[in-house]
Amino acid sequence: MLAPLVNLLIVVASVLIHRWLWIRLVRDTTRPGGTARRVGTVAIVVSTALAAAPRILVPALGPDPGRPLAWTGYVWLGVLLYLTLALLVMEIPRAVLGIRALARRRSGTAPAPADPSPARVLAATVPRDAEEAPPAVGGAAARSTGPARPDRRLFLSRAGALTAGGIAVATTGFGMRTALGDPVVKRVPIRIAGLAQPLSGLRIAVVSDLHLGPLLGRAHTERIVRMINGLEADVVTVVGDLADGTPSQLAPAARPLRHLESTHGAFFVTGNHEYMFDGAEAWVDELHNLGVTTLLNERREIRHQGAVLDLAGVEDLSAAEHGRGPDYERALGDRDTSRPVVLMAHQPVMIEEAARYGVDLQLSGHTHGGQMFPLTELTKLANPVVSGLGKVDNTQLYVTNGAGFFGPPVRVGAEPEITVIELRP
Repeated sequence: MLAPLVNLLIVVASVLIHRWLWIRLVRDTTRPGGTARRVGTVAIVVSTALAAAPRILVPALGPDPGRPLAWTGYVWLGVLLYLTLALLVMEIPRAVLGIRALARRRSGTAPAPADPSPARVLAATVPRDAEEAPPAVGGAAARSTGPARPDRRLFLSRAGALTAGGIAVATTGFGMRTALGDPVVKRVPIRIAGLAQPLSGLRIAVVSDLHLGPLLGRAHTERIVRMINGLEADVVTVVGDLADGTPSQLAPAARPLRHLESTHGAFFVTGNHEYMFDGAEAWVDELHNLGVTTLLNERREIRHQGAVLDLAGVEDLSAAEHGRGPDYERALGDRDTSRPVVLMAHQPVMIEEAARYGVDLQLSGHTHGGQMFPLTELTKLANPVVSGLGKVDNTQLYVTNGAGFFGPPVRVGAEPEITVIELRP
């Protein structure tokens, strides 16, 4: 229902941002009426459309037909982010120099022009675009009286644009190498008060946000399965956002999950993307066929060396738009409180309700660790924990960065990961 509004906002944002980019990258770096300005303007128009197209058109086209557009558009979106950030940073010295120049003019200490001719004085007082247009005298253009002087502002604008472009391309390249490379494996010991001694050392593999789709397919899943199997986990947990599409589109990409190995099985909870693409119920059935158990507001007993751990899972908050949603009472209400309980819940903000039910440890994803700086910092405003281990009341919360990405295939400041948690008393 919100999709048309979201798409409209994406288009408006793209137009506004590119209007400013045209000023800094085209108007400020080219002369009026020249070929360079015309070419630059066309490039900005193309970029405006390309930045908005993947989010709007790829879901309609589907993962396979939309793959070329997704790769082109999302990579370019990553470049645009860092290009915009670099140019914004350059606005600071630009503003400082402008304020200093204005102060000098007001105080009357500004240096006189090297050429005190009236034409030169006039040129120093008019906008650059007006300076560039040759004045007409008696119907004919004024004749040059000597070699053209270099335009200092034009030179600085071009140097700034090239610098910003270099920073954007280098940062995006580094981020793509990180995002598309192997996830790092993190080993995290977590203490749970009153944990029975037989459960000490229980290993829980945690992965989330695989985001199978037009950019990540079967090879990505095979790599994740291979790495998890190498951890010799007792339990495997997949904490939501498996795919950006439906099983009818992406089932082949998910099939390597049938080869997950662990002592007590593999478990899944839904994330917001399962509902975004109206594929939640179909993915539950597909994963069941692959031997992965989905916990829909329910729990399972993990019997390990004579002791019992409760593993619970709740649906994602976004399921409420489909008449469903997390039901903590059903998942946790009648449990034996003498046993430790680990809750799988896709979004970290669900920790508040989990704490009310005395959950010992919540496993979450969703944030991607922020995925791309400076979003890594902005994500902190909406989540109690963005990455790693934290605590709310007496409930511990572990948030994984996830193993995939959404949107640009870029990760800066938040590398993909698979975590193996080892429980300790």
